[in-house]
Amino acid sequence: MPTPTKGPRLGGGPAHERLMLANLAAALFEHKRITTTVTKAKRLKPYAERLVTFAKRGDLASRRRVLGLISNKGVVHELFTDIAQAVENRDGGYTRITKIGNRKGDNAPMAVIELVLEPVSAKQAVVAEATSAAKRDADKKEAAAAAPAAEEAPEAEVAETEAPEAATEEAVSEEAVAAEEAPAEEAAEEPAAEEKDAK
Repeated sequence: MPTPTKGPRLGGGPAHERLMLANLAAALFEHKRITTTVTKAKRLKPYAERLVTFAKRGDLASRRRVLGLISNKGVVHELFTDIAQAVENRDGGYTRITKIGNRKGDNAPMAVIELVLEPVSAKQAVVAEATSAAKRDADKKEAAAAAPAAEEAPEAEVAETEAPEAATEEAVSEEAVAAEEAPAEEAAEEPAAEEKDAK
């Protein structure tokens, strides 16, 4: 019979161990808390939390994956509806292990493993709100720093585009003034030429 590669050995073989973990997880989801040995509780914790993560996804593929491990459809339904909704705002840490002393018969260390279904504490909510507010302020500062730079660039472009227009307007006005002065000068020159001819 093959020996598991790592961790404490719970059953006679790997298949037996998988079935034991699946049955423990089903009992945990059904009763919300179970009493077992410390070793089994420690092995069950990551297994159960992974199934809760699948339940939080809530899609059909995740449901089929959990049904492949836990055969009781009622337990899987409760996991995907009630438990997943209760831990919706919690980022991990869905189970809690509490040691309760040794068993009377064989002196095995015992523990209670339970689902953490309480809402996220007010302190954690305040911390999450503070981090989100700090992130929003940082985003606003970045946007404010980027906005003046963006405003200065169009003003420079407008100034550059206005300068050639102003230059062309000045050139046009100078040409108009020169054109007005030219006929007056020509008119003044013509009488002078006529006077010379008359002499």
